[in-house]
Amino acid sequence: MATQVRDQLLASNDEFRRLADEHSQYSQRLDNLIQKKYLSEDEKLEEVRLKKLKLRLKDQMESLEQKFRTGHLVV
Repeated sequence: MATQVRDQLLASNDEFRRLADEHSQYSQRLDNLIQKKYLSEDEKLEEVRLKKLKLRLKDQMESLEQKFRTGHLVV
């Protein structure tokens, strides 16, 4: 059911789509960092920052999903 809601929001809600795109970009950058054997201090800070940003976006996306499920968000 959650996948159906996400798919529907991705197809019809610009804000949700923007959040998902941003989340994906952060994930890709984080994956690139994680693949490195050693991280510089700046890269370690960026890793922490990206994880926090991803979490914030995930929370925003889940909030939109909840609003959609309860009928408070019309697409």
